[in-house]
Parts: sequence; C-alpha cells; structure tokens
Amino acid sequence: MKIAIVEDERLFREVLRSVCISELGHQVVGEAGTGRDALSVIASTLPDLVILDIHLPDMDGFEVLRIVRRRRALIKALVISSYFNEYTLCRTERAGVQGFIDKSTNTVDELGRAIRAIDAGKTFFPRQFTEARREHGRNPVAFDKVLTDREQTVLSLVGEPLSDAEIAIDLGLSPETVEKHRFNIMRKLGLRSRAESARFARRCGLTKPPLSVRPSPLPT
Repeated sequence: MKIAIVEDERLFREVLRSVCISELGHQVVGEAGTGRDALSVIASTLPDLVILDIHLPDMDGFEVLRIVRRRRALIKALVISSYFNEYTLCRTERAGVQGFIDKSTNTVDELGRAIRAIDAGKTFFPRQFTEARREHGRNPVAFDKVLTDREQTVLSLVGEPLSDAEIAIDLGLSPETVEKHRFNIMRKLGLRSRAESARFARRCGLTKPPLSVRPSPLPT
C-alpha cells in the first residue's frame, strides 16, 4: 500500500515509518506533523491508507479525515491516539475508520497486525476497544445517546472550564440559552452541580487532553 503518516511526534513517526517499510514492505509516500500539512500531503500523494493521530497541534484528526473524504470517500484510515476514552470511542465509530491503535497500551506488534488486516480488506480494533464498545452499547444513558450534539458541545466547554457567558460568546448564543442547555444536561445525566458536570466532561474525554501529559510511544 501507499501510506501517509500524520503524527506530530517525530519519534513516533519514525516508529511508524519503520514498521510500514522495513517490517511490512509498504511505501510511505508522505508524512505530516500538522493537520494543514496533512491535507496538502494527502492531496498530492493520494495514499491508499492514512495513519492518523487524532490529536494534532492545529486541527482535530477526525476533522482532517472528514475533509479528505469529501474528495476521496474510500480512503482507508488507521486512527492512533495517546488517549482512549468514551468520546474517542464514539467519534471513532462515527468516522467509519478501518482500525484504531492506542499508543499507550497497544504494541508495535499490534500496529503491524492492524496494517496487515487493513491491507487484506479487514478491520482491526484491539480487545480494549471492542470491550469498551460492548459496554457502551449496553449503557442506555451513555452521554451520546441522551444528549443532543449542541448539548455535547456545551458540556465540553463546561469542562474546559468556561462560564456560561464565555460559552455563549463562543457558540453565538445568549447566556440564558446556555444556562438552559446546561440544566438540561444535568437533568439528563443526573448531575448535581457545575463542578460535577465539568468532571464528567473530562472523564468522558469531551475536553482536550492536557498537552503536558504525553505517554511513551508504542511498547515493543
């Protein structure tokens, strides 16, 4: 396969390149460390598979994939992340990608197996992912099942944390509308306070991960 690697950590890009070329015999046609560079590289190299980190300095990885698929709907994607939580699970499912790798828990061997599976027309999701998917499917009050898209956005900003006035400016709403959304969120999720709502948002991964927390690259 022709593969493009989108990953902002240089060391991990080298790990990915080595696995793709030396161990699997594929061709790495392009690399990028930011979302904007990724859009340019993918457009110019036309890869069969993009290995895509979802936490990039300038853009969300899923947004990169959404833009790419406007022109190349059938491009395959292997999503990689330093963080795995309920929100990442939901977004990965909605994105329709061919595989997922958690950099902090999966191994180089599993990365190789993921690429081999995708090359063979299959998908690859590690046991941790499939078990979380089953648990999420059994939960009738999972946040994405009871909250609207707007409510999920408001909850994510509560977790940043922003005030109602700041959220209103960010979303172009009135503070009263934001407050109404926030109370609906608390009612639907059984939350009792703003602080509890913020903790819930962070626990589910609705907020951006702290840049200071960087797990090591894939274990061997």
